[in-house]
Amino acid sequence: MKQQVILITGGSSGIGYETAKSLAEQGHIVYAAARRVERMEPLREFGVHPLSMDVTDETSMQMAVSTLLSEQGRIDVLINNAGYGSLGAVENVTSEEAHRQLEVNVFGLARLIQLVLPTMRAQYSGRIINIASIAGKVTLANCGWYNVSKFAVEALSDALRMEVKPYGIDVVIIEPSAIKTDWGLIAADHLYDSSQGTVYETFATKEATLMRQLYTSNLLSGPDKVRKAICKAVNARRPRLRYQPGLGANLIIYSHALLPSRWWDSLNRWMINHA
Repeated sequence: MKQQVILITGGSSGIGYETAKSLAEQGHIVYAAARRVERMEPLREFGVHPLSMDVTDETSMQMAVSTLLSEQGRIDVLINNAGYGSLGAVENVTSEEAHRQLEVNVFGLARLIQLVLPTMRAQYSGRIINIASIAGKVTLANCGWYNVSKFAVEALSDALRMEVKPYGIDVVIIEPSAIKTDWGLIAADHLYDSSQGTVYETFATKEATLMRQLYTSNLLSGPDKVRKAICKAVNARRPRLRYQPGLGANLIIYSHALLPSRWWDSLNRWMINHA
């Protein structure tokens, strides 16, 4: 397996942390980036290089990429893993929160791609792996702005793939289903809090309850499924364009595509109302 220089964002916890560790153990040169650098210090014992980066701050992104290139002289893989979910009815989500959702999940991702592409083109090689979600294919009530951000990652990745193929660069999308991490519990709490005292309170409270039940159950796949998919995308000689790890990811995406929209809407509301 060829040793590669890898930059992964969102490396301070969860999937990003475990993926950085695994890739370093496989012999790759890994730089893990996040705002809270202190949380990545334990990764040093596996050979990971922690980097300070805020994907909403241009200067910090430039400095992180510059540091990596000055130390290694190349970058082979960018894994855009940083992101978060802020749920709520479209009417309830403030403009500030909607903008932040897109800044973190879309514009930060896009800017990092812009920063590494000149080097990858000069090398005539590289791989960009964007962590999307089935939420980039399937729309649910009270997830509007999160859906917008992930649909945008899908579209941007598809366009990018066609643009950079002539320069020897691959673009891969990871589309996990719901994964058993704290993400779902934090999102459920935010949905509950943002809906209190509004006309959407009853329905949103039921959805938040359903999410808590789901994310504390044994039904969901663990983060290891996503880690393995990312590692496959890094190490494959010819990676797939899309990986869909997690319980039911393929089934959910195909069901959403095949069912008439009114049927999908009714199914969505029925599941939440009967939670």
